[in-house]
Amino acid sequence: MPYYLLINPLSGSYSPAIREQLLLQLEAAGIVPQVLTVTGPEDARLVSAQIEAAEQNPVVIVAGGDGTINAVVNALAPGRATLGILPVGTANVLARELGIDSIKSGISCIAEGKSRPLAVGLIERENGSSQRFLLMAGVGLDGNVVHGVRLREKRLLKKGAYLLSALRCLLKWPCDRFEIVADGRPLECHSVIVCNGARYGGDLELAPEADISVPVLDLFCITSTSRRSYLKIIVSALYGRIKDNQDVTLLRAVEVSVGGGSPIQVDGDSGGFGPVRVSAIGNFAKIFTA
Repeated sequence: MPYYLLINPLSGSYSPAIREQLLLQLEAAGIVPQVLTVTGPEDARLVSAQIEAAEQNPVVIVAGGDGTINAVVNALAPGRATLGILPVGTANVLARELGIDSIKSGISCIAEGKSRPLAVGLIERENGSSQRFLLMAGVGLDGNVVHGVRLREKRLLKKGAYLLSALRCLLKWPCDRFEIVADGRPLECHSVIVCNGARYGGDLELAPEADISVPVLDLFCITSTSRRSYLKIIVSALYGRIKDNQDVTLLRAVEVSVGGGSPIQVDGDSGGFGPVRVSAIGNFAKIFTA
């Protein structure tokens, strides 16, 4: 079986030593991949086209963070690839979703060959462009925070850059509201996080019932516009009591339209502005899991 290893040398914890470790551990597991470099969406498109021209059902191993995996998923054709994940990023949320806590465990999953279907979310914009996501898309305050992250701060502070941006948002505090329609049900929101997986930003579970194998989206909707309500929501989420918070509405849907022009984040990166249509796509690929 042919394997392809896609490495992002710009990922959060990457180093030449880690590259050497990856290749040695893969070889010890009987996996000798063709190594390709991916640093962004354009690289991902070129590399994916090269792989799919050579193989009908490739095994694509991604050594990078959630942003790199997102770029690869947006470049691959649906229904053909089996994905392996080696966590070399900053947050590695998808790896945690799959029960992969290290490079070693990621390689073990690939070697054992245990996989499951992967469902993804799809964002469609009014200008005709679209983008897939693996974990979540956020509109409103969440999108404002991600849009406000400065590249220099992200390079220096990694996750801390998001905290700085959040503090700036607390001072400016965007109060725009917008309407969503989830499978025909309307709701006015200040923020909404559309979850394809359970985790948000790491170990925080906003949608504990979400399953990345099932093409259903879990919606975490915040209706209040006050700072105090958001602080209460954060505390509720940390203690696993989010269902008790009256300013949060939890919905499940296959399709949701989001009105207004608020900023959007997609898997932790800027994703343009509303309005958008978001839907779930089943059996996009297979993915190795613990």
